[in-house]
Amino acid sequence: MAESAIPGEAPVSLNEARNWLRMGTTIDDAVVAGLVRAATGICEAFIGQWLIVRAGEEILPCRAEGVQPGARPIVAIEGVALMLAGDEEVALDSAGYGVAIGRDGTARVTISDPGAADSVRVSYRAGLAEGANGVPEAIRQGILRMMQHLHDARDGSGAAPPAAIAALWQPWRRLTLGSGR
Repeated sequence: MAESAIPGEAPVSLNEARNWLRMGTTIDDAVVAGLVRAATGICEAFIGQWLIVRAGEEILPCRAEGVQPGARPIVAIEGVALMLAGDEEVALDSAGYGVAIGRDGTARVTISDPGAADSVRVSYRAGLAEGANGVPEAIRQGILRMMQHLHDARDGSGAAPPAAIAALWQPWRRLTLGSGR
């Protein structure tokens, strides 16, 4: 799965997480924030989608049939640039490439004239919701439960996460066969 250089907004607030763990003081806020980030990352990896819309960028091999960024769901392609020899980069205007975004959030970018480019940099925005309030409640509940599991397992107990977490996230899971690139 593609990664964003800019971390996304947390789908669960620090107060929600602290309350879920029944921690009244703010002394452990850094630990709790880390648990929220870890649980969110596990969720995004499991469902194969970014939760909250954020910017991303990938350098992909230039192919005649087009390129497909790995992040999902893509909401917009913001820029395309050809990568030439010698670290030269040529930004394309919107007439230089075509974009098709499927209902499942996958995007395909086709280049009109790639010339001597062997790769292409694609900048985009991707995510299920514009903010934490738009993330489905079942996903948020799964993140809270995963965060609690990580907190409880911090001593290395090795217990598997509760099956309820996967059940909460399963309806949003998107799988792919191969890279599709």
